[in-house]
Amino acid sequence: MPHVSPPSPERGSPPPAPEPQRIHRLAVALADLVADALLVEVATTPKPGLVDLRNTGSHRDMDVATFHASASALRPLFPAFFEVGVDCVGLKAVEALERLRTVGLTCERAMFAATGGVNTHKGSIFSFGLLLGAAGRVWASTRRLDIDAVCDEVATIAAGVVARELDRPGEVRTAGERLHRLYGLTGARGEAESGFATVRRGSLPVFERALVAGLGLDDALRTAFLHLLAHNDDTNIAARGGIDGLAWAKAAATALVRAGGADRLDFIERMEALDDAFIERNLSPGGSADLLAMTWVLHCIGSPRVRR
Repeated sequence: MPHVSPPSPERGSPPPAPEPQRIHRLAVALADLVADALLVEVATTPKPGLVDLRNTGSHRDMDVATFHASASALRPLFPAFFEVGVDCVGLKAVEALERLRTVGLTCERAMFAATGGVNTHKGSIFSFGLLLGAAGRVWASTRRLDIDAVCDEVATIAAGVVARELDRPGEVRTAGERLHRLYGLTGARGEAESGFATVRRGSLPVFERALVAGLGLDDALRTAFLHLLAHNDDTNIAARGGIDGLAWAKAAATALVRAGGADRLDFIERMEALDDAFIERNLSPGGSADLLAMTWVLHCIGSPRVRR
């Protein structure tokens, strides 16, 4: 795991001005961590309804290779988010958001070019763009990368984005607006406004408890993903199956959690059966997949090995 945080300055003294090369090295290290998380997510198997090593889930236009091509295209572009965050540390949050959006649009174009127009990581670009940008702002001020401080900065940058972009008057222009009006769902925007509360208060502690309990990395990731399925109001599921489809998905995942965890011998078989059921209903929990990748990144940034 890369070293991403130098010792903090002495109390009472302002952090020294960082050298451009130092900023770039840290930006690349964090960008590599994020790109690796995208690969960790797609490799986690089985994931009901999603592309993984078992099948392509409820999708016909993408596979594992598509996700690898997308992650490869995004890897060299991700450092710009952190560098923009450092550069705009003195600006208002809304100004930082606009500058980060510009980087995000560049990333989206690269993703679509690499995948032949397939949306593999648009949600991840939004969420991780904010995370990396917030990390840059926090690090520029403190020379530290505390995950609570970074996620709180994400919430500051994203404040009001739901009202501005999902509560707009007039004709519905996006799927996100439609789902918000119909069901009150806020999707990735609401998650950002909360500072990734679904991860920080849910899947991250679930994942870390699984590791402490002795589960291997793969089973810990599956456990975290199942928790997300049971608790996340996934707009990707609702877009395909409506509010009833979302309710079914959460109930099915909750039942699987209550039946026992990854330490059961038939856990993989039960996850595969749930995968088949998601595919039969054409449901895809893409939002939960993004949050699984976020779980991995926050775990890595928050680990003592990375913080030191």
